[in-house]
Amino acid sequence: MFAGSGSAPSPAAPRSPQLALGVIAAGMLMVVLDGSIVTVAMPAIQQDLGFTPAGLSWVVNAYLIAFGSLLLLAGRLGDLIGRRRMFLAGTVVFTAASLLAGAATSPAVLIAARFLQGIGSAMASAVSLGILVTLFTELRERARAIAVFSFTGAAGASIGQVLGGVLTDTLNWHWIFFINLPIGIAVLAIAVRVLPGDIGLGLKAGADVLGAILVTAGLMLGIYTVVKVEEYGWTSGRTLCFGSLAAVLLAAFLVRQATAHNPLMPLRIFRSRSVSAANLVQILMVAALFSFQILVALYLQKVLGYGAAETGLAMLPAAAVIGAVSLGVSARLNARFGERNVLLAGIVLLIGVLGLLTRLPVRASYPVDLLPVMLLAAGFGLALPALTALGMSGANEKDAGLASGLFNTTQQIGMALGVAVLSTLAASRTESLAAAGRTEAEALTGGYRLAFTVGAGLLVVAFTVAFTMLRRAAEEPAADAQAPAHTAAV
Repeated sequence: MFAGSGSAPSPAAPRSPQLALGVIAAGMLMVVLDGSIVTVAMPAIQQDLGFTPAGLSWVVNAYLIAFGSLLLLAGRLGDLIGRRRMFLAGTVVFTAASLLAGAATSPAVLIAARFLQGIGSAMASAVSLGILVTLFTELRERARAIAVFSFTGAAGASIGQVLGGVLTDTLNWHWIFFINLPIGIAVLAIAVRVLPGDIGLGLKAGADVLGAILVTAGLMLGIYTVVKVEEYGWTSGRTLCFGSLAAVLLAAFLVRQATAHNPLMPLRIFRSRSVSAANLVQILMVAALFSFQILVALYLQKVLGYGAAETGLAMLPAAAVIGAVSLGVSARLNARFGERNVLLAGIVLLIGVLGLLTRLPVRASYPVDLLPVMLLAAGFGLALPALTALGMSGANEKDAGLASGLFNTTQQIGMALGVAVLSTLAASRTESLAAAGRTEAEALTGGYRLAFTVGAGLLVVAFTVAFTMLRRAAEEPAADAQAPAHTAAV
């Protein structure tokens, strides 16, 4: 429940909160699908447009850099100018950029379109949770709504791989982008009618131009540095120089927020230990689970020889169990046992997922070696709704967009770190095994096993952080609980 919102304007009640939730979830699903649907179509895109191997990575990187670096800014701007307005504008930008991407006939046009898609995704995604928590203030209703929202994020990636494979094999890669057009248009048409109107605090309440420049530049440079680590290495002069500059920019941003009269990101949001711990756990979880979402798909294609559609179908059981758990039981479990305990149980299941993958053989049997992994992915359905609820628990009404943007930003940071760290380790191990005379399949499998092992270790650390920090947050009475209206409730 929100603390008193002071002078912050309250959103008008929507005609149907459930329909509004459906629109938000559909918009989120479109964004998540776009992020995963591209992965299975990369070989076809490279062959058709003549991408170099290095250039092909920018089909993903251009989107990731724009998306990850703008989430925090977009979330706060949503609080200032209105979250409904930001969601609608972001959906328009994303839909138009999808049309440009689908029609692309050169690498430059596709990369530019992907950057624009990242901007639109950031605008819409950053405020989605903020809209949701202001729509559903009763705890049980909010838990159900967060479960629906989390399902679109967790299962959407697997659905995207299935859909991407089918569209690429039956039509062509252009349709992985054109599919967004009817979805985007439908979301816009309904959202205009059902999303609650909110005036926003006004730009004067947080018109910190210098802060906006510092955080956007710092995040953009930092994410760029991380995604290029695989190419240049962790200790290269380029990585160290750009990484240091990004750290300086972000440190300057935090100093600015502590001293500015109207900060872009009021640091009061971090007074909630639940919020701080949840965002840290999310970075570790998302970094670890990159190895499941991406490396398992690569293993299926490069080692077992699956096609694009076969790979998507092989991942489908994971989407099914995630949906069944997140939509069917997660809200009730959170209400009965508390988000912290459900989160811990989910992380244990996910450790089991990566633990089994560390023993993946070169000639795997899907029913014996992979299907149990897909079923244990039910841990996603437990962990993500609980983590999302904890990540939004300290936001008051006027900071809801900021908390939403922060939660999405840490998700992207975790993803970028997962790509950089686990991909680099897997590639390095594969090269050493190939140099020792192993076959290509053996070398690739050895590299993936190392990545799964490190990912399992990250999940153990995430479990430790959740167990210790969230327990203290629950045991210690929140100082902000009795605070004036301008502070966040824990």
